Order: sequence, then C-alpha cells, then structure tokens
Amino acid sequence: MNSITTARERFRALHERGCFVLANPWDIGGVRRAEKLGYQAIASTSAGLAWSLGREDGEVTRDEVLAHLAALSHSTALPVNADFEGGFAEQPEGVAENVRLAIGTGVAGLSIEDRRGIDLYPIGLAIERIRAARQAIDRSGENVLLVGRSEGLLLGNTTIDTTVERLIAYAAAGADCVYAPGIRAIADIRALVAAVAPTPVNVLLIDPAMSVPELAAAGVRRVSVGGGFAKAAWAAYEQAARSVIEDGHWPRGS
Repeated sequence: MNSITTARERFRALHERGCFVLANPWDIGGVRRAEKLGYQAIASTSAGLAWSLGREDGEVTRDEVLAHLAALSHSTALPVNADFEGGFAEQPEGVAENVRLAIGTGVAGLSIEDRRGIDLYPIGLAIERIRAARQAIDRSGENVLLVGRSEGLLLGNTTIDTTVERLIAYAAAGADCVYAPGIRAIADIRALVAAVAPTPVNVLLIDPAMSVPELAAAGVRRVSVGGGFAKAAWAAYEQAARSVIEDGHWPRGS
C-alpha cells in the first residue's frame, strides 16, 4: 500500500469519531512545523497561497493550485485536504474534470464551494456541482473525501436556515463532510450537526471566543483555521518590518 493510499484511509477514519484539528499551512515549511506539533492532517489555504504569491484570494489559477497541492501532498505522510475553491469551473462537467485533476495530485480530500464571486450559485446548480464532483471521485476509484462548502454566512448574504438547507442537500448529493465557514454561534453549530447527521461537520475557528473543546462537545468532527495562520504570520511580519524601518529596532518584547 503506498503512502497516498494510506493517508487517504487515515483521513477518512479521522471523520468517523471524535474531533480533530486541521492546520492550514501554505508552504512546505509550514507543513513541517505542523508535523512536529503533532497535527494529524493538514489542509491547504487558498488565501495563504495567494498572499504568498503577492495576490488576493481567488487570483491563483487552477494549474498553479494543482501544482501547489501536488507539492504539499508529496512533502508529507499526513493527509492533505485541498481548498479547491469553486472547482475552477461553473458548470458541473468542468467541476468534474478539475476534481479528476485534483485527485491526481495525491490529496486525501477536497472541498467545493457554492459561491460565484460575491453571490451563491442557484441551489439547483450548486447541487449538480457537488454531484459531479462525487461522480468524478467515484469514477477515479480513489478514496478521496468530498467536502461540500456553503459560503453564504462568510459572504454575509444568507441565513443560517438557508445554509443548513444547502448543506443537507450537498450531503444528499454525495458530500462526505459539510462546511459552512462563518458559522459562529454554538447553538447554530449544534443545529447544523443534528440536521446533517451522520454526515461530519467542519467548523472554521474564526472567532477567538470559539474553542476546540466546545466545538467537539457540540458534535463537530473537524476544525480548521483557514487563512488564520497566514494572517497571523503576515501580521507578525508587518509588525517587525514596521518597527525596524520606523523605529530602527525589533519590536520591544519580541
């Protein structure tokens, strides 16, 4: 059994019980640190990758992302979940083809978003996109986990009830795990977990008031940080750089 097959099996097993945390590194150095710290799996971050290239989130091309995913996957024995944005296509056929390419990079899982710019895809098309991704994975014969993401709460243009309805539909269309970045209230999280059960739920650790133990107690299966580590790294860089150029020394206490 090769390492990619093993990583994929371990990744699926992580979703069967308990709660685990995904680190979201954007380079191999970050992967190495996650390994040393004891993370059991990692996920890519579209924002972290884009910022490392001097671009904004969403400005990295499909082929650049595929190369990045291959580099991450082959740099570690940890399972890698791909932030595959919107699948780099609008129509289901294009999503299916791009998912096929993503599987070839060695990832253990990948997510498909339901946003188009600042708007959500119509629910019917969004469901067909998830179904197309599921079919592409099934045709590949590879044990890759599919995550259905609904972005409305993050965009601020929908309600929790509508988001839950979408995620129920994505699970029915073949998503192995569902994810609504932007959900914060523990009552809403509990309601989502109950509504989609037994499908595992991923929650983004977006608020300092949120804690992994509390999310685990609410039934959340996995927790991710998205671009959070990248934001923290760039904030520290800017603080140090500003202090050196403006004050002539490192920040006090650094």
